[in-house]
Amino acid sequence: MPMPDLRKNLKKIALWAIGIYLVAGLALYFVQDKLIFHPEVLPANYQYKFDVPFQELLIPVNKKVKLSAVLFKAERPRGMVLYFHGNSHNINRYAQYMPEFTRNGYDVLIMDYREFGKSTGRLTEAVLYEDAMLMYKVARTRFAPWQIVIYGRSLGTGIAAQLAAVRDCRRLILEAPYYSLQDVAESAIPIYPHSLLLQYKLPTNEYLPKVTAPVAAFHGTKDQTVPYASGKKLSEECFKPGDTLFTLKGAGHNNLHEYPLFQTKLDSLLKL
Repeated sequence: MPMPDLRKNLKKIALWAIGIYLVAGLALYFVQDKLIFHPEVLPANYQYKFDVPFQELLIPVNKKVKLSAVLFKAERPRGMVLYFHGNSHNINRYAQYMPEFTRNGYDVLIMDYREFGKSTGRLTEAVLYEDAMLMYKVARTRFAPWQIVIYGRSLGTGIAAQLAAVRDCRRLILEAPYYSLQDVAESAIPIYPHSLLLQYKLPTNEYLPKVTAPVAAFHGTKDQTVPYASGKKLSEECFKPGDTLFTLKGAGHNNLHEYPLFQTKLDSLLKL
């Protein structure tokens, strides 16, 4: 093949590659909500059924937006856990974990984010923090800050950390935490400038240094959703003396609760 033709073909290939890269990047930008969040919507008249005693709450944010939440009740509560769940399904998915807290004497207040379950309104990073604050205010009507434990799971760890950075609590517990959402995105798709593309930052690393309460985190070494390296980086750079990362060897993203170490350490943390 003559050299001019080779150069011409290479130029075409390069232009096609750049075009595909840009188109894919734009697609990632505009559909990132669907990539990050996987809500399961429930009809407004849906009736929850749980084994643990509970009370359904519908909390008005404004005339158009209402947050669906459930208060799981301990027999003789000595405090409350504010539980911020992961990026998929709704309260039904996470109700199975509530006895871990109620058996330790804690009520649990868990909300569905906007567009999840029966919650209404449009989801943005700013309203995630605003709604978390609203949950804290509900908790404060019954308990003092030293009786409130803030708990985040997966996506919810960034929300929990932000709340604990601006409000006092007894303890912050993080399950499968990330350094930041950008850090997770870069590990999954490293070829894009995620600092420019991401509409959701959730920079846990910026919030933790402002948290004065004790912090404990759990993370599995085989986590394929939030890499263990991201949680370890968070602990190494942002934990203060006395904070702890519990490493569960061989655990994935959704099976930490099956490990005896998780149950033992969680019970211990809730009794402190």
